[in-house]
Amino acid sequence: MNRSAMSLAALVALGLSGFGAFSSLAPAAAGTAAIVAAATERTETFAIENMTCALCPITVKTAMEYVDGVKSVKVNFDAKTATVVYDPSIATVEAIARASTNAGYPATPAGQGS
Repeated sequence: MNRSAMSLAALVALGLSGFGAFSSLAPAAAGTAAIVAAATERTETFAIENMTCALCPITVKTAMEYVDGVKSVKVNFDAKTATVVYDPSIATVEAIARASTNAGYPATPAGQGS
């Protein structure tokens, strides 16, 4: 191998070994992003009216998930509630309730938001 080829191989090897040191920081950065995202999320529980059959919770969940900023919806048929995790910089409690109400299932905040 000539000298320039050996120099190039050495630089590539050093570059790759240095990349490993920086790639070990990626999980920490991802963890920080998850913490920031969790800090900006809110949870609100809604009382849901008119749920009478097994398909009702699916309709409520689908309507609420359609609102931009909603991260997750869990509907409890027996308790007639829906617990929604959302980004308050995008979605509002009013918009989430309106989505369910417009689908035929009036929703009102149960006052347990965080």
